[in-house]
Amino acid sequence: MKEISRERPVLIAGPTASGKSALALELAARDGRVVVNADALQVYAQWRVLTARPSVAEEARAPHALYGHVGRVAYSVGDWLRDVAGLLDQPVVIVGGTGLYFMALTEGLAEVPPVPPEVRAQGDALRLGDFAAMVAGLDPETAAKTDLKNPMRVQRGWEVLTATGRGLAWWQAQTPAPLVPVGAAEALVFRPSVPWLDARIARRFSVMLEEGALEEARLALSHWEPLAPWARAIGAPELVAHLQGRMTLPQAQEAATLASRQYAKRQRTWFRARMGDWQPVTPG
Repeated sequence: MKEISRERPVLIAGPTASGKSALALELAARDGRVVVNADALQVYAQWRVLTARPSVAEEARAPHALYGHVGRVAYSVGDWLRDVAGLLDQPVVIVGGTGLYFMALTEGLAEVPPVPPEVRAQGDALRLGDFAAMVAGLDPETAAKTDLKNPMRVQRGWEVLTATGRGLAWWQAQTPAPLVPVGAAEALVFRPSVPWLDARIARRFSVMLEEGALEEARLALSHWEPLAPWARAIGAPELVAHLQGRMTLPQAQEAATLASRQYAKRQRTWFRARMGDWQPVTPG
């Protein structure tokens, strides 16, 4: 805490359940900062417990922004970046686990035109029905820069090319200057040990169940859309499966815990590959 600037923006990235939000809240209380969310699922209003959004009591300790402010609609990296831009005239600590948000903030983001709903629907169908054809349909420049084993990244590239006639790589080459370059901020990335983090993930999902995660999933049943961005909250598909009679509650809990661990692994891989110039923090 003593080594972290009181003036510069603070960025805190880290995998799920690593304790980064607690540090953000302490810094906000110390410096009079606004805590700004950088987690792609904590933006959705219907998920407080399942996405581990700050509690009402935590929100009362310091101003919070971009938490739970979106309904059941798509919310892109560009949407988030535009919202963040309006908050940077005050002291902030930006915290979350979505690497793309931080890269857009610190490296800039290409202004890619929105994808029409009909193209998105075609992309959903092709991803589920003939993923190999979707991969083959990418332009060479975008394919070379894309993790071709990541269905969502491949679908994004395919949709942009289909909708605009230009590959995602072309649009990315037009990237403007970043809002907050890494060198102008206190950029911290949490790097916990795997056993320590796995244990925390298991405990946290048990606490989520105690705090009402199942009820959150129950409220989503009437409008459940498994392919919608808001439905990707980890634990939500598993608890919905339980409520639909396809899993017991212990099975749903075990599956959700495994999904959280797998997600944390993907986050750690991303942070190692893309945040080598960020200051590492070892919690625990």
